Amino acid sequence: MEFNILRKIIFTKSDSHRMKHFTWLRTSLFAFCMLTISLSSFSQSAKGSLQDLKIIEGRWMGTYNGGPIEAAWTAPLGDNIVGYIRMIRDNKPTLYEIFAFEETENGPVARVKHFKPGLISIEEKEDADTYNYVEASKNQVLFEKTDKQVRIIYELRKKNQFIIQKGTPKNGGWEFIDLFVFDRIK
Repeated sequence: MEFNILRKIIFTKSDSHRMKHFTWLRTSLFAFCMLTISLSSFSQSAKGSLQDLKIIEGRWMGTYNGGPIEAAWTAPLGDNIVGYIRMIRDNKPTLYEIFAFEETENGPVARVKHFKPGLISIEEKEDADTYNYVEASKNQVLFEKTDKQVRIIYELRKKNQFIIQKGTPKNGGWEFIDLFVFDRIK
């Protein structure tokens, strides 16, 4: 009986109007939470994938440091892409770079090893330069070195032109330069 009296006091006619608004607010809050969860799931799955790097597939030729530079990358297969860059000057090799892009639970990771002629490793035996996926947009993929001092953009600038840009921190942002400019080898 005391409960009924209390209920009559709390839920007057004007309070009934407030209850309708409360119900609407509760429904809206539920819908907002569901949307947030849905978008959160989308963001977690938007970590990138090796498919973002499909733009680098193929053979490419350019010039660098007074000589030709050749690069080639495979199509994504088995959660990886492999590739190489070789630099030539005076008809002799000056540097080889071997790439492995690997799919991880956090998105693609780029691992790069550098070799002098004779396959003499520049990095220590077990070490490789490692770059983590940052983001991708149409025809561009951005990676950042684990020390956060270098960023690399792989860009398909034109249908048959591929660019690798190097970024360094500057004035609170990043400054990028074209490091290698390649044309597709047909």
